[in-house]
Amino acid sequence: QVHVVESGGGLVQAGDSLRLTCTASGGNLGSFAIGWFRQDPGSQAPGKGRLFVAGISRSGGSPLYADSLRSRVTISRDNTENIVLLQINNLEPEDTAIYYCGASTYFSASWRPENYDYWGQGTQVTVSS
Repeated sequence: QVHVVESGGGLVQAGDSLRLTCTASGGNLGSFAIGWFRQDPGSQAPGKGRLFVAGISRSGGSPLYADSLRSRVTISRDNTENIVLLQINNLEPEDTAIYYCGASTYFSASWRPENYDYWGQGTQVTVSS
């Protein structure tokens, strides 16, 4: 059983940058495509309302970004270190959310949360104005 863990969230000011980390125990992240999603804590129903942020294939190629965030986020991975990173620059209060890392057995990432098999508990990002 793969256990996905996110870290790196926190309280920041508008304009700051953050780097979120996804790692895993019980499995090699290199065996999965990885997607980062975010969810407003006020959203109803766990698993629903997760919005795609960025994704990366097993090999690290073909990064995929949400159009609205493309200019401010970068996803990367280091399979030797078993981590996937999400860099978010010029944070805005609207970026406040819980950020989740999903692991998919597909080779390529997808914007669809239902394509992901394992999820972490999320890391809270709060951006103050």
